[in-house]
Amino acid sequence: MQWLAKVCVERPVFALMLIAAVVVAGAASYPQLGIDRFPNIDLPMVRVATNYPGAAAAEVESEVTQVLEDAVATVAGLDELRSLTNDGVSMLILTFRLEQDINVAAQDVRDAVNSVLNRLPPGIDPPTVEKQDLDASPIMSIAVSGDREERELYVLADRYVKSVIESARGVGMVEIEGATDRAIQINIDADKLAAHRVSIMQVYDAIVAQNAEIPGGRVDAGDRELSLRTLGRLPDSRDFNDLVVTTVDDVPLRIADLGEAVDLTKERRSVARFDGQPAVVLTVQRQSGQNTVEVIDAVKARLGEAREMLPPGVTVEVLQDQSRYIRAALHEIQNHLIIGSVMASIIVLFFMRSWRSTIIAAVAIPTSIIGAFAVMKAMDFTLNNVTMLALVLMVGVVI
Repeated sequence: MQWLAKVCVERPVFALMLIAAVVVAGAASYPQLGIDRFPNIDLPMVRVATNYPGAAAAEVESEVTQVLEDAVATVAGLDELRSLTNDGVSMLILTFRLEQDINVAAQDVRDAVNSVLNRLPPGIDPPTVEKQDLDASPIMSIAVSGDREERELYVLADRYVKSVIESARGVGMVEIEGATDRAIQINIDADKLAAHRVSIMQVYDAIVAQNAEIPGGRVDAGDRELSLRTLGRLPDSRDFNDLVVTTVDDVPLRIADLGEAVDLTKERRSVARFDGQPAVVLTVQRQSGQNTVEVIDAVKARLGEAREMLPPGVTVEVLQDQSRYIRAALHEIQNHLIIGSVMASIIVLFFMRSWRSTIIAAVAIPTSIIGAFAVMKAMDFTLNNVTMLALVLMVGVVI
């Protein structure tokens, strides 16, 4: 770099224009930089999650976890393998070496899991393989509350809030917690089953067979084709009571003879309350690589539209918002950056006792920082805790 210093000394106008170009490029890039909490990094971890509804932890361990562990243990680059087993859930956490390509490793894990699918017990949900992604954590929580039943709140949140904010730019997924969707519950009396000598599987098969829509194929109507639909789903919950399970002595045995069908909701696994009132909570996840603050701002802009569509008495409030923490942390780091630059210039004046050296330091520090913004923009970096702290440390390096 001696030649550059020599050129800048011999040609001061060229040096001034070069510095001005760096400052202008950095100043133009700064407004375009994204704001985030952490940098976008790929962690060398892969998770394999499997749901086995109704199974005990010991059964899940022997029939699911051990089979999957044996399958993925031979994947190249594996550094650590851990497993967590609970009732109905099996979780494998694979940690790979840093030099291993995590995308290749994830595909190898999928291939290993697919090779043992035939050894898993029937009725199990297919295992899901996914990389450990920081973008998968919720960035925002929204509460929909009111003096109404949880079932009605779920419908309102799904129809008027979730459907609106899902279309916002950068939103990846919106989940509803604290309530469940509508479901028809079939309550069967075990004594009546035994009296009629009917098994519960016969009831299950009858419901599945008589409440289904099956493609009917196509019909050739001369110069065009018509698609056929078999509308076999029951429109009302009361119609389930009339389903025929079997025939006993030429007499049809219906659901009503064995129990009753009730229009309720799915099994609740969570409860939400807001200011003492029933509520449902919507958790928002961003798309991978999207800027957190921009996504949250886009969602907040859509919430006004959602509030107008909700009936009176139902409110929408933001519970958790990462953008507030990100902006506050960024503001504090910016203050530290400015104070550090000023203090560094004062220290130079105090020890060097030269106004010339002080002015050089006072000009070099902001010039270097502003010029770094152009490089950050070119490399697709964001303003986050890591990059801003690096800029603070750079003040000392410049001195």
